[in-house]
Amino acid sequence: MYLPEHFSESDPAALHRLIESHPLGILVTRQDDLLDANHLPFELDAEAGLLRCHVARANPVWREADGSEVLVIFRGAEAYISPTWYPSKHEHHRHVPTWNYQVVHVRGRLRVIDEERFVRGLVGRLTRTHEAGEEKPWKMADAPREYIEQMIAAIVGIEIDISEMTGKFKVGQNREARDRLGAAAELQARGAEELGKAMQGAGKAE
Repeated sequence: MYLPEHFSESDPAALHRLIESHPLGILVTRQDDLLDANHLPFELDAEAGLLRCHVARANPVWREADGSEVLVIFRGAEAYISPTWYPSKHEHHRHVPTWNYQVVHVRGRLRVIDEERFVRGLVGRLTRTHEAGEEKPWKMADAPREYIEQMIAAIVGIEIDISEMTGKFKVGQNREARDRLGAAAELQARGAEELGKAMQGAGKAE
């Protein structure tokens, strides 16, 4: 990933927050000379330095990638930025369109854990996390026991030992404060609250 220094984000807490708020990662693997990508919801265990997920038993990735080095991409807020949102554009017109975004790349070694207890625990934790905002959260006990057992048997657990975590938060750090804040305000007015707030916060050190 091309990473100019002013867009680099190295704060572990910031990287962890992005992964936890945007847990659908892209697992990139290599088999022979071909690249493959699978879109999977991950659990981050920051303290242990691990990512966990599960895949369908019918998905060949768990057999093909076991023990290999992999890349997982997490994409946060992103949006098109128009030059017309910069106040200085209307003075000198020396701006062009761009795209702002936040991403985290995680590298590590993939390990398959084909154990019922591991998979059941992972599914239970993911369910509790993502059902937490529901008025009546669904839980595994809501479904017939034999059905859950059938579903658990149809998936395989994956754990990734994190070796490197790289963040790129392109949120207007290379712009004048008035231009960055002008674009942030326009994004928020259009409903892009997350990216707008990130762009506003990018100027705290100024």
